[in-house]
Amino acid sequence: MGKKTKIALAIAAASAAAWAGSKAISKPQQREGKQALQFDHPIILAHRGGAHLAPEHTIPAFEKAMQLGVQGFEIDIRLTKDEEIIVFHDDTVDRTTDGYGLVADMTLAEINALNHGYQFEDLDGEFPYRDEKIDVVTLRELLESYPNVLVNIDIKDAPDTYEGSLMPSKLWRLIEELGAENRVVVTSFYGEQIDRFNLYAQNQVALGAGESDVRKAFASFSSQFGHLYHPKVDVFQIPPKSGVINLDSPKFIQFLSNLNIPVHYWTINDAPTMNKLIHNGAKGIVTDRPDIAVELLQK
Repeated sequence: MGKKTKIALAIAAASAAAWAGSKAISKPQQREGKQALQFDHPIILAHRGGAHLAPEHTIPAFEKAMQLGVQGFEIDIRLTKDEEIIVFHDDTVDRTTDGYGLVADMTLAEINALNHGYQFEDLDGEFPYRDEKIDVVTLRELLESYPNVLVNIDIKDAPDTYEGSLMPSKLWRLIEELGAENRVVVTSFYGEQIDRFNLYAQNQVALGAGESDVRKAFASFSSQFGHLYHPKVDVFQIPPKSGVINLDSPKFIQFLSNLNIPVHYWTINDAPTMNKLIHNGAKGIVTDRPDIAVELLQK
């Protein structure tokens, strides 16, 4: 036996020993189930209220989604200059009438002076809300208006901004005041924002995975050391694919399911993909077309 062969065998033996040792002392720890996520069937979350059917993040969109029969909404939030939490995706308001400016530099009244349905184009190529004044929605208004649905809240303000530094505490105080702990999920692309929020919430609210959480989970799943992965979030809301990495395999979904973590996929707008994801084990579909999703699941 040559020297290189002996070294290779020694490395393999050491790796096997390390794997066996870690397997013996580390057991997968299921995440404690959160009431907000207790559904006995796959659910539909209207993305920004159903952004292909009505102006995103507006009452017409949320109303239409509710009439279709969705189980919840996926929304984004930002903080205004006068520290109101509004349901809004972009950091500017330039998609309205003639308004332009950063959300953080404008008051709620200034933002509401604009028509938030002005540029919405429906599936027929029409602009039905151009002459109808539509206000922005505050998070308080949304939670008070729809007390019986799941609301997935995505913090958009970056943690290194003034408004981002305030958002976690202000969001927690609003959720606590309204008693909404068991009907919301709080997440963000910024893992730091999720951690900051949970300093206040203390695991009383379901947490969604940030980008770093997804990377850690998939790396653990892809290695032989998946048993070392201990989740700190309660639900994964992810795209089917990130770069060249497929995140929609039944095995990856099952890996998370074994840890009591449901997987919701975004933003899915066609029936074949929805059907495939549900078949693979997805527990939720985030969609701009809740009309398609509701019809599919009713079948």
